[in-house]
Amino acid sequence: MNIRNFSIIAHIDHGKSTLADRMLELTATVDARLMQDQVLDSMELERERGITIKMTPVRMLFKSKSGKDFIFNLIDTPGHIDFSYEVSRSLRAVEGAILLVDATQGVQAQTMTVLEMAKEAGLRIIPVVNKIDSPLAKVDDTKEEIMKILGCEYEDIYAVSGKTGEGVMELFEVIAREIPEPKKVNLDINGSRALIFDFEYSN
Repeated sequence: MNIRNFSIIAHIDHGKSTLADRMLELTATVDARLMQDQVLDSMELERERGITIKMTPVRMLFKSKSGKDFIFNLIDTPGHIDFSYEVSRSLRAVEGAILLVDATQGVQAQTMTVLEMAKEAGLRIIPVVNKIDSPLAKVDDTKEEIMKILGCEYEDIYAVSGKTGEGVMELFEVIAREIPEPKKVNLDINGSRALIFDFEYSN
């Protein structure tokens, strides 16, 4: 089985949680009857304020057009600047990141912050323009902005709508093709090595 570990990084309100919802829906990870907005946001405060505070890992199964089966491990990250430490920890657990930019707002301050964090972590960055379904979307202008900050080509930037699901299946193919597999770690005689990126307390 081919494994791809990735996060979605973005300025706050650029549609990370909505895109994650569509990914879970299109891979049938969450039953359609149980689907709700911000399905990865389990904390009451997250739902109340419409923001992601805590990282949430989720595993999805995907079959590519070539017939290969993939395990996609998505670690959903906070977008708010106050929780940047959570983002930095999650980026240490993945090999790639989807840099999501709202087509109605373009590149924002936090876009630059999370991009630098992903670069420092040595991740494969996939630039994606979101909310292309909006009548206010400026897709070409937003792609031009991304080209300037990433130094990539126009055709290297993908376009999706987290709301309608347009372009998301194509994005899955890009994730499968471009994000590298996890590196195998040579263990010493003392046993296993792991990175703990999430935990919760239970009585």
